[in-house]
Amino acid sequence: MRNIASKLRGNANFFQISEIEFVQGKNFKTLTDTFLIENFPEIKKDLGKLAIAFRISEILNSLLRIEEKDERIWQFIVYSFRKLRFLPSQAFPHQLFFYYFVWNFFSLLGYKPELHFCSSCRKKLIPRDLYFNFREGGVICQHCFIKTKEGERISPEAIKILRLFLEKEWETISRLHIEEKYLLFLKKISEYWIRFLPKLSTSFMY
Repeated sequence: MRNIASKLRGNANFFQISEIEFVQGKNFKTLTDTFLIENFPEIKKDLGKLAIAFRISEILNSLLRIEEKDERIWQFIVYSFRKLRFLPSQAFPHQLFFYYFVWNFFSLLGYKPELHFCSSCRKKLIPRDLYFNFREGGVICQHCFIKTKEGERISPEAIKILRLFLEKEWETISRLHIEEKYLLFLKKISEYWIRFLPKLSTSFMY
């Protein structure tokens, strides 16, 4: 890698999309050229957006393997940064966007939670006395909860929010009016969900 004074460093900064060319040496790769494709100055100038961008980056660094291609994940990352770029400056949309990213990203990795049928007995969920069981990978009914005694009580409203996260685009989610108690629950359950995923032992909550 060339030193920090290199003329190429301007196109190889954080939170921008660049095409980067390397030459493989005996022990290391040497950066030979960079081409700026897309920049996100609105993120870098807003501390709230910047905080979310760093949290997203920490999750990506923890879970993605180096040089392993996945077009769906790449498109979602680009989509997410484009949406983050134009978020309002208030804290609420920042928090909501982060949870939206978390649940969709983990679903792309194969950790999509079951929100329509009991994760244990597979019966269709009835909207009462429901629990989120992390070991089972989703929501369970009261009957299965009594058996295991494991789970976080979850309201039908919270389940609806999670379903919307995984079924709708951000434009729809951004128009939701979510009560503070549900936002706090999203924070709690998202943190638990992250802790149950492999290779990730740190909480990245907003």
